Amino acid sequence: MFKPRLFPGGVHPHEGVNGKEVNKGNAIRELPAPERVVIPLSQHIGAPAKPVVAKGDHVLMGQVIAEAGGFVSAPVHSSVSGTVAEISTVKLCNGNETQAITIVNDFKDEWVELHPAEHPETLSQAELQSIVRGAGIVGMGGATFPTAVKLTPASGKVIEKFILNGAECEPYLTADHRLMLEKPVQIIDGLRLMMLSFGVKEAVIGIEDNKKDAIAAMKAACRDVEGIRVQALPVRYPQGGEKQLIYAITRREVPAGGLPIDVGCVVCNVGTVYAIQQAIREGKPLVQRVVTAGGLMNNPGNYLVRVGTRVRSLIEACGGVKPEVRQLVNGGPMMGVAFNDVDAPITKGTSGILALGPEAIDPPEGPCIRCGRCMRHCPMKLLPVHMDQNVRDENYEEAERLGIMSCIECGACTYVCPAKRMLTQSFRMGKKVIAARQRAAKEIAQKAQEELKKEQEAAGKEAK
Repeated sequence: MFKPRLFPGGVHPHEGVNGKEVNKGNAIRELPAPERVVIPLSQHIGAPAKPVVAKGDHVLMGQVIAEAGGFVSAPVHSSVSGTVAEISTVKLCNGNETQAITIVNDFKDEWVELHPAEHPETLSQAELQSIVRGAGIVGMGGATFPTAVKLTPASGKVIEKFILNGAECEPYLTADHRLMLEKPVQIIDGLRLMMLSFGVKEAVIGIEDNKKDAIAAMKAACRDVEGIRVQALPVRYPQGGEKQLIYAITRREVPAGGLPIDVGCVVCNVGTVYAIQQAIREGKPLVQRVVTAGGLMNNPGNYLVRVGTRVRSLIEACGGVKPEVRQLVNGGPMMGVAFNDVDAPITKGTSGILALGPEAIDPPEGPCIRCGRCMRHCPMKLLPVHMDQNVRDENYEEAERLGIMSCIECGACTYVCPAKRMLTQSFRMGKKVIAARQRAAKEIAQKAQEELKKEQEAAGKEAK
């Protein structure tokens, strides 16, 4: 019997009395649609979507309101039927600003004409990719990478194994847990259809063993499906990271700077696969998702929420927050982002909205004592203490050489640091600076090539 091996590093964060235990037994409830939705055009990694509607247009639920802005992009659909009120700039929970389409709900929920796949079991790769792309599906574990791109391997790369991420290792979050309990047959069906389309013979569903009921539900759902098995995994954060999950299940190590496809694997979140199944079987685009409302909510729960619903509506459905709340977090407490604007919209990537107490407030930093804990617990085997010092010294070239761009921003180093150094925030900022410099260098190189080409063309004309 295969025994999973834990990945290097990682931690087991303490959740307290308001963690997963509070919400894991709360069945998914549908949050009533709001009077208006504010649907961002950038809910994914890559180019923002481009509006295809205008103020005053009447739209149907599921209608495309913005088309993909490039190959690495995803279309956006209306989550209600109603009238476009405006197209304006809004601030998201992560602090980024983007264009958004505001739609006044007519509460009729009139769907656009849906087109389920006519032959789900015999879809070609190209057909499946087209369905996923058209449905606007992105990674729903938080990364929001356009799924159609992930399912389009580069030339020479072959998908050998699908790995389904049911780890949900972040504290407090239970959305995936509930989805596996309540929709296991649909999730397995979606995974099976993907395997048939790509000719993949093996798929593994990784679930941490603190979700024994989900493990049982998924095992029952795939009992008679050839090639799919459920793997119980020891609890360890950040096991839900693609590279960590691949190593824990297959012992294959994705190379530095590489992708899962480099070792023959593609990893998808359980919510993503459920959305794929809905797109294939029912023709439905991604217009709603399960969100955990947890922590110090008066009545925490797991809600099926329309994309574009304001955070305020979710908090009100929970009866508000308790007096001791000091911070709201979009996502989990380890990788999530603190925010204070409850009018920010919920997006395709919103796995949870948490209300946290005084423990969430970052204490003052102390001096690094060179204890090495950050290095021992880094799941990417990096050198956080040295990367941090170089970022603070604005020595970004050395930080890049040390591998900062491979940091997955899991927060394990910050969690274990006895000096309470803001390591993750340091790396996040450093990566942004380095990425901006790389873009600038690329633009300069492109302009230089264009100038050289013009000079060569001019020299050619003179020679004639």
